[in-house]
Order: sequence, then C-alpha cells, then structure tokens
Amino acid sequence: MITLQEIQAKIAEAIRMSGMTQSALAEKLGVSQQTVSHYVKGDKLPALDTLANLCRILDADANEILCIG
Repeated sequence: MITLQEIQAKIAEAIRMSGMTQSALAEKLGVSQQTVSHYVKGDKLPALDTLANLCRILDADANEILCIG
C-alpha cells in the first residue's frame, strides 16, 4: 500500500533534485515559499492541480511521485 509519507518523500526529492530554489518554484507554482517548504518537510501535500503543475515544472514523472511506477 502506498502511504502519504512515501508520496511526500518523492515530492521533496524531486524538488531537491531539480536544483531550483524553493522561492523560484513557489513563484512558478503561484504559492508562497513557505508552502513549498511544507512540501519539502512533509507537513503538507499539494492540491492535485498544484501537484500536476509541480511535476510539469520539475519535469518529474507523476507516476513516480505517486509511487505508481
């Protein structure tokens, strides 16, 4: 079974691997830097539309982020 913690870890890893600053990513996503920080720390998950945009911006595979593939 896939857990929220696994998804949060994948999101945090994709953000770190992108080399993009949290501030730059936040600006592209239209959220605050603090919100991106919450994604990295695993305090929050992005909304579905934000997750889709996050994957697009980071060129990340949504299936991998969601631990599907």
